[in-house]
Amino acid sequence: MEEILINMTPRETRVAIIENGVVQQLLIERENKRGLIGNIYKGKISRVLPGMGAAFVDVGLERAAFLHISDIFTSNKENCAIEALLHEGQSILVQVIRNPIGSKGARLTTQISIPSRYLVFIPDLSTVGISQRIDGAERRRLMDIVKQYLNLSDADLPEVEAPLKPQNNDKTSITVCISYPEKVQKINYGFIIRTAAEGVDEKTLQSDMDFLCRMWQSKHTEAKKAKSPALIYEELPLIKRTLRDIIGDHVEKIRIDSREGFQEMYDFSQQFIPELLPLLSHYTGERPIFDLHNVDDEISSALEKRVQLKSGGYLIIDQTEAMVTIDVNTGAFVGHRNLEETIFKTNLESVPVIARHLRLRNLGGIIILDFIDMQNEDHRRQVLRLLEKYLEKDQAKAHISEISSLGLVQMTRKRTSESLEHILCEICPTCQGRGSIKSAETVCYEIFREILREAREYDSQQFLLMVSRSVGDLLIDEEFNNLRRLEQFISRPIKFQVDPYYTQEQYDIVLI
Repeated sequence: MEEILINMTPRETRVAIIENGVVQQLLIERENKRGLIGNIYKGKISRVLPGMGAAFVDVGLERAAFLHISDIFTSNKENCAIEALLHEGQSILVQVIRNPIGSKGARLTTQISIPSRYLVFIPDLSTVGISQRIDGAERRRLMDIVKQYLNLSDADLPEVEAPLKPQNNDKTSITVCISYPEKVQKINYGFIIRTAAEGVDEKTLQSDMDFLCRMWQSKHTEAKKAKSPALIYEELPLIKRTLRDIIGDHVEKIRIDSREGFQEMYDFSQQFIPELLPLLSHYTGERPIFDLHNVDDEISSALEKRVQLKSGGYLIIDQTEAMVTIDVNTGAFVGHRNLEETIFKTNLESVPVIARHLRLRNLGGIIILDFIDMQNEDHRRQVLRLLEKYLEKDQAKAHISEISSLGLVQMTRKRTSESLEHILCEICPTCQGRGSIKSAETVCYEIFREILREAREYDSQQFLLMVSRSVGDLLIDEEFNNLRRLEQFISRPIKFQVDPYYTQEQYDIVLI
């Protein structure tokens, strides 16, 4: 069973998803950096890039957003160049499918989709779809309800089902959709039935469809009148999205430590999701709500590179601009039988930890898993199957390749927003993101070389060095004789002064 803890302050909302007492996922939203996924904008094409098959769109954000030709929804896109579809200055209705990450702007699509609790509304596309997790008679019942609402009969059903994936980060919304042939198109919008709709009565679903249609009509009218760039539709704040996207009956409690936030969630649930009302509670305990399951400690651990395994092995997780690498090591685990068995057990133990940290840290893009090399082919298959099993629980879509001869697994995980590290941290001003700094010895030798250059170029009486404490200590101790020899070589005195505010790599040479 899952429990959801929500810590809310005026500037920040944090949501922790707890499963069997362990933090599985963290969602953080700050008032000044709210996520943009799901937002709909009326934008203006600022630049078309034929060589990239893409365009930059001004939607009123700090950086221009990116629209690739594959994300342009049109009936005649095949064998069509981007410049034939878009031109500079053109107004266009777009939706954000990926938040700005690092130096990259938001990614856009023209295939609009608006999720509610039970459905995803898709304007301008005559389609009906349903979650793959719903089957049997319930699948048929829900499809019939939506078909009846859209005034479609069984005779309208095509013989072949075509896949469609709505542009959101909810793995449960991966669907099998039915696109209706042109001759029977009676509508210009469609619906996807979400997993949460299972068991929901017809009246509730019809109300949901009515609400989505009315809301879209209002937003569509607003978009026609708006001047580009303009925000047309804003996605719900984090606490409401959390309620909307809860799937199934696996959630036991939803606790929030803000009275105002609780009232907001209560009112939202009462209007749209009354079945969740019994799960909601306002936490008034003396301990901070995240202390109940040591969530803050888990956040701190999730920012570390090293993750300890119970057996004594460990993982090293490195996040770079290009990819994420996860290295599995036996560490202090020596096993009991033989080396192959020790390696196999360490790799197996690492799989659930890797899957959890992918969610916990919200790691995405290209991910390389460096398992300890296994000679036994059956062991490789078991590790890969276990990895696939644990990733099924992840809402973010992932694709896994086979294990290579070096024990490497290449995988991708859908990246729609910044990782936990990018949200909570900034680049170290000392090392500038390198993860290491020059040693005090290296800095000393740089200073010596710089003094030689300046002694040849300038006619000064003496040199004054401003250095960090660690470099100063080295100049007093191990490098003192070298400093004296340098003085004799240039025939000028060299003094130095320690500045406690200087970083190890920082120094200044003053000519006197």
